Amino acid sequence: MAQALTFEKKNILVTGGAGFIGSHLCEQLLKDGHRVICVDNFATGDLRNIDALLQNPNFKFIKLDINVAFDLETFAELTQFKLPFQGIQEIYHLACPTSIKNFDQFKIQTLLSNSLGNYHVLELAKKYRSKIMLGSSSVVYGSRTDASGNVKEEEEGVVKHLTPRACYDEGKRFSETMFETYKQVHGLDTRIARIFRTYGPRMPLFDGHLIPDFILNALDGKDLVMYGGEDFRTSLVFVTDLVDGLIRFMGAKEVPGPVNIGSDLDHPIKDVAEMIIKMTDSSSKAVPGENFEFLSELALPSIERAKDFGWFPLVRLEDGLRRTIEYMKANKLLSKNL
Repeated sequence: MAQALTFEKKNILVTGGAGFIGSHLCEQLLKDGHRVICVDNFATGDLRNIDALLQNPNFKFIKLDINVAFDLETFAELTQFKLPFQGIQEIYHLACPTSIKNFDQFKIQTLLSNSLGNYHVLELAKKYRSKIMLGSSSVVYGSRTDASGNVKEEEEGVVKHLTPRACYDEGKRFSETMFETYKQVHGLDTRIARIFRTYGPRMPLFDGHLIPDFILNALDGKDLVMYGGEDFRTSLVFVTDLVDGLIRFMGAKEVPGPVNIGSDLDHPIKDVAEMIIKMTDSSSKAVPGENFEFLSELALPSIERAKDFGWFPLVRLEDGLRRTIEYMKANKLLSKNL
């Protein structure tokens, strides 16, 4: 087998790069000295998430829908990446629309992203012999059960394929199958990162995401509505920790299979709400509220595989919340105009 060429700067593609996680990933990859191509169709991403990166000469944004066939070499703005010669060394595939409150709005797009979108991105990886990572999800394990414990990657879980949210849950399982099949058939270096619930700056607002909604309401003196009820529990990993895990996993020489990336600590959502109320010095109260189809109590991860390549979440919940609150305060006037 011919040895892969080594370049001074890697060309890295991030799909869904204008989203919450994707934008933080793009930012860190640039800090690490790489050239980054970010693609997004803004279904749930936001240009403001990458606004600070647009002046970086090593960063280019292309608005496109991965569900439609595309050829990056046809974009004049990517000339500096010398794609016909250098190609793309790594692909982080995070593109898939997600919305808790407006889940029904994106069902078909989600279905297509988890099939056609995967196909187009995998074909791109095949063309350039890129390492490619799937941003999968903890939903592949199904909902938490009393006997779940910390779920290991080899556990299959139970996912119902005909539920109102199956286009996402079963879609992620099918995505993993596609990546594994391309590895088997075409010898691609594929990596499957199972991402657990993540929080931090740039999370979508007013969409049923617990942490940003809690913070905004606390700053405004409104009730913190605990979707799913006060007994709801969740794993929470800060976004910079997650990004560090994704990058370390991409750089790992040994790939044992799918890898859980998330916090293995369990947090009662009532405790999180009360912590935010205290940290914002708010008069708000935490109250139980309705549940959403897309919001479910998911299993806690075992992160032993991630530890094997040197990753462990470092940001304590209190510190992560403080950083998120500071960001939300700075953007509060903008948020009110959304």
